[in-house]
Amino acid sequence: MAIPLTYIARNLWARRLTTALTAGGLALVVFVFATMLMLDAGLKKTLVTTGEQNNVVLIRKGAETEIQSSVNRDQASIMEMHPAVAMSGAGRPLASREAVVLISLTKTSTGQPSNVVIRGISPPGMDLRPQVRLVTGRMFRPGSSEIIVGSSIAGGFAGVQIGEHLRFAQRDWTVVGHFDAGGSGFDSEIWGDVDQLMQSFRRNAYSSMVVRLADSALFDRFRADIDVDPRLADEAKREQAFYSDQSKALSSFIKILGFTLSTIFSVAAMIGAMITMYASVANRVAEIGTLRALGFKRVNVLTAFLIEAALLGLVGGIAGLACATLMQFASFSTTNFQTFADLSFRFILTPAIALQTLAFSMVMGLAGGFLPAVRAARMNIVDALRAR
Repeated sequence: MAIPLTYIARNLWARRLTTALTAGGLALVVFVFATMLMLDAGLKKTLVTTGEQNNVVLIRKGAETEIQSSVNRDQASIMEMHPAVAMSGAGRPLASREAVVLISLTKTSTGQPSNVVIRGISPPGMDLRPQVRLVTGRMFRPGSSEIIVGSSIAGGFAGVQIGEHLRFAQRDWTVVGHFDAGGSGFDSEIWGDVDQLMQSFRRNAYSSMVVRLADSALFDRFRADIDVDPRLADEAKREQAFYSDQSKALSSFIKILGFTLSTIFSVAAMIGAMITMYASVANRVAEIGTLRALGFKRVNVLTAFLIEAALLGLVGGIAGLACATLMQFASFSTTNFQTFADLSFRFILTPAIALQTLAFSMVMGLAGGFLPAVRAARMNIVDALRAR
């Protein structure tokens, strides 16, 4: 026969102040743990949604980022004429030759300079990114010194409002529009005409090339043809996979930092839970003796105190998760370790993160309550009843 769950829960309610203080310590740890997972999820979502399933990024073999890559004009012409590449209504390949460089702009929040990605695109570049749409102003004119600015850049940097001018590469560039990329990494970029940018930065090779496949199933054939062509020194990656790889270094850093902090704080929280449960056992010696006298076995007492500790952890987990939920209204800006450019993304709470967080909080409660539960279960019936 098991001790009723309602009885176990009432014990926590009877010690409301102690329960609240202990749960508060657990909630702090849970908050750190949950925000770390939410931050990592937001980073991955931002970069993965940057890519389209049917788009392929072509970069130089061995290059991990577009900044490290180079694709010359002859190679670009060969790759965009591959039969797997989709054609536009005008009979032209759906391919964008692109140049990616870094410039320094001043962040409005800190007044300090930060690297920003400037992306030169070909006319089909916008068609290849359906998630990108102009929200104010207009598109830059090909062959001009005009640029459009992503929403994260527009809201976080100085000198990027419509009509303002940026000075870089020995030229003045006029901001003519702001675009929204649906929370993807493109929101942290500035776009302009690829030929004008290459001329200004004195470059004779593109950084990368993006093509749309006529059919997603053609990717393996397309990649194999690019790989074996002796005229090419490039490799093909699905756009989603390419941008997902960009998150690995920063994602690893976030996880290591988050788990380190969570581990340190969780030790203190578990000690607090242990002290609380030891105090509960000490104050309920006679009650434990009565339960044993009524026929409840040692394993029933052990289970009851472990459930009580788990419930204590669950209360702290719910409180911490509720606080972490509010972080979804905030955005986070940091340096992408792959490109060394500023990248903005949001905290994202998923059902999987919520379950992991609550499980983590209950494990902390169980860990803190295990020794006190063992002590309660090992009490002698006669000695416990004498304590009445």
